Amino acid sequence: MLTFIARRLAAGVFLLFVISLLAYLLLSIPDLDVARQLLGSGAGQAEVAAKNHELGLDRPVLVQYLDWLAHALRGDFGTSWFSGEDVTQALRNRLPVTASLMVSVTLITAVASFLLGVWAGVRRGAVDRFVQVLGVAGYALPGFLVTLVIVLVFAVQLRWFPAIGYTGLTESASGWLSAVTLPVLSLSIGSIAGVSQQVRGSVIEVLRQDYVRTLRARGLSPARIVFRHVLRNASAPALAVLGMQFVGLLGGAVLVEQIFGLPGIGSMTVSYTTRGDIPVIMALVVFTVIGVVLINLVVDILIGWLNPKARTS
Repeated sequence: MLTFIARRLAAGVFLLFVISLLAYLLLSIPDLDVARQLLGSGAGQAEVAAKNHELGLDRPVLVQYLDWLAHALRGDFGTSWFSGEDVTQALRNRLPVTASLMVSVTLITAVASFLLGVWAGVRRGAVDRFVQVLGVAGYALPGFLVTLVIVLVFAVQLRWFPAIGYTGLTESASGWLSAVTLPVLSLSIGSIAGVSQQVRGSVIEVLRQDYVRTLRARGLSPARIVFRHVLRNASAPALAVLGMQFVGLLGGAVLVEQIFGLPGIGSMTVSYTTRGDIPVIMALVVFTVIGVVLINLVVDILIGWLNPKARTS
């Protein structure tokens, strides 16, 4: 298992390096003229050239990247070109908001998807059709439309939850729960639709295996067969889909945080990307990749525990 984890970590580090390099190169292609944006349209060419030199933008792109990488490896992501805010501190303030959404959505998706998937795969009939309809609806409905409907119903009409704003968990547990309920709900619907269908399909496939008929012939109870044997073998594909759903949730968080006015990484990404603030964007890229790598590492460890053959693949 340790060798398996070491391989995954090494692959994650390599992926982080490659993505950071590609991101820096792509960010350097557009002619955003950051110096003129900072100084204003009335600045002279000499002032613009001096500002480019101050920011290091007059050096070759590869030299700029290596300088950024050297500082990033020490945990120094620099300061924002536009706000002057320390990038690490800015992320430290916003990361808990997005992390609370991602963790909540992932846990709710995992629990709800496995319950629905097992229920549909075991009971079949009307229950199965009901879960399939939910899955198709969750896929078909656009995320922004679902979010807007949730806001209109639960925040505007019923007034059960606030439409915008965020309260930290350390400030008030009830305030935090009230603030994240609607964003988490809007992100969870599509995720549950996808993962529950995978769980359903895997459970049906495993139930058709010969060893399940043998267990039934030995007199084991249906609940023990499902939860001790079927679910263990059906979980690996569903966990893989759950890991991929996490990547999609990061994109959905951008929209959700904008709609609900949450001060998270998603809204920060929109604000700084449009201005070409490379120090902030690169830090966001790094933290996003680290999050994806860690989630996939956890998923791979769980799959390896459920299916030892996966450790050698």
